[in-house]
Amino acid sequence: MKRLIIAAALFVTAIPAFAQVNQYTNGYERQNGTYVQGYNHTAPDANKADNYSTRGNVNPYTGQPGYKNPY
Repeated sequence: MKRLIIAAALFVTAIPAFAQVNQYTNGYERQNGTYVQGYNHTAPDANKADNYSTRGNVNPYTGQPGYKNPY
């Protein structure tokens, strides 16, 4: 019974971590007529180290390594 309670507690605490991983932005047309395709990105937060473009990370959708210094 203890194992079941511990497993349930771990599962419930892990849900918010997965819910905030990424977001999709729809494509749109700029004022000059250029169309920008939709794209996936990390959810906005104050942490610069978890962005796909930050050095040490890899974009799972494109396979591109990050290049920006987080500091």
